[in-house]
Formats: sequence, structure tokens, C-alpha cells
Amino acid sequence: MLELLAAGRRRTRDVWVAEGLDPAPILDEIGKRAAALRVPVREVARGRLDGAARTDAPQGVLAHADTLPEADLDDLCRTIDVAAPPFLVVLDGVTDPHNLGSVLRSAEVAGVTGVVLPRHRSAHVTPTVAKAAAGAVEYLPMAVVPGIPSALAVLARHGVWTVGLDASAPGSVFSLDLADRPVALVLGAEGRGLARLTRKRCDVTVSIPQLGSLGSLNVAAAGAVACFELARRRLEGLRVVGGEDGSDR
Repeated sequence: MLELLAAGRRRTRDVWVAEGLDPAPILDEIGKRAAALRVPVREVARGRLDGAARTDAPQGVLAHADTLPEADLDDLCRTIDVAAPPFLVVLDGVTDPHNLGSVLRSAEVAGVTGVVLPRHRSAHVTPTVAKAAAGAVEYLPMAVVPGIPSALAVLARHGVWTVGLDASAPGSVFSLDLADRPVALVLGAEGRGLARLTRKRCDVTVSIPQLGSLGSLNVAAAGAVACFELARRRLEGLRVVGGEDGSDR
């Protein structure tokens, strides 16, 4: 809710607050931001708010807002800042809304610049996803595409290097050297992983080394590890370009 108002990417029509909520700093901040944007704040009965929330445990606050805008895939591939080339996450059929929300949260914090989702056989942004993402949906541009293999072909035409995360791949995500180029991390669906054609279209597939007894991580945890490893590589690349202290040499 707070990130919806802070980001300002879409119009918020009003905010509902359940009657009888105990005072809290977060409610004060929501009220201040709503007032600054001239968004009405209305107190409503808890039952009415819960019935309109379309998610479990709405925590007494709800906003009515315009739908999220869809990004254009070609736009996501374009380099706006030469010091920070595109860093995309492509989701190949993640169907669990909590996993999708968790991946989006990790992606946003790791500096991902855009997300690609298939139109069919995939979770999309719902109130449950938005809640799990903790506000990340308000900052991440998302392109919804007819199919992931064709989207990867578009990325290739733009010079975006695609890295598929595959538990069976012999190469390690910790061995990549992609700091200075546009890159897309491709994550597969729960259970089946990357689809055959998606795997084929990736420039490289890598895995996360497994040191324990369990066979694998779920897609949300694996995505977080891979996102932050690529983010670390990109930060190292920026230091090399700008000098160890960040200054030009």
C-alpha cells in the first residue's frame, strides 16, 4: 500500500482503512502520502473491507487503483544507462502466486530492470502476488508475452545474453562473467523447471551448487540466489569501469 502511493506509477482512486484499527506509524505515513496526492481515505467496516480485499489477511488497509501498465518487451531490452545495461528476469511458467511475489521482491531489491511473464500457464499480478512482493510490483516494469521461447528470440536480437537456471546444468552460476553486458535470468516452473524449447533458446544454462542433502531449492529461493549473484557481478563490473573507488581513471 505504501509503495503504491510512493511509486506513483498508477492512479489510486481511494484508500480504505478498517474502522477501529489501532494507531500505527505505517498508517500515519499512508495517510500523509494519500493527502499529498489528494487521494481520499475512507474508514469502512472491517467486514466490508475484508470482503473487497480478494486476498487473505488484508491487515485493515485496502486501495482501489488503476491496473498496472504492461511494459513493451523491446523497451525492456534497450540500454538507457551505459553504466547499467538491462538486467531482466524471465519467468517460464511460475504458477504459484507466493513464489511469483517472492521472486519479484528479490528481483527488485537486486536491481532487476524488468520482468517477462508468459500470458498463459503462469501466475500474474494479483492482490496475493502484490502482497508477497512487498511493493516490488510498483517499481518493476513487466512485459507479458505470448510465449517465452519467442521472447528469448527478441532478447537475442537486442543482444541480451540469456542465462537459464537449471538444476541439472554442469556450469555454476558463480562462474559467470556477464558484468558488462545486458543479461536476462530465466527461471523455470515449479517442479518441471525450464521447458525444453526455453532451455534450448538460452545462451547458457547454469545451476546453483548443492552442498547439503536436499535435492534442490524452490524457484523463489533459487531466483533470489541467482539474482544477487548477477547483481554482485554487475557491481564488480561497475567498479572496474569506474575505478576501485568508483572514480573515473
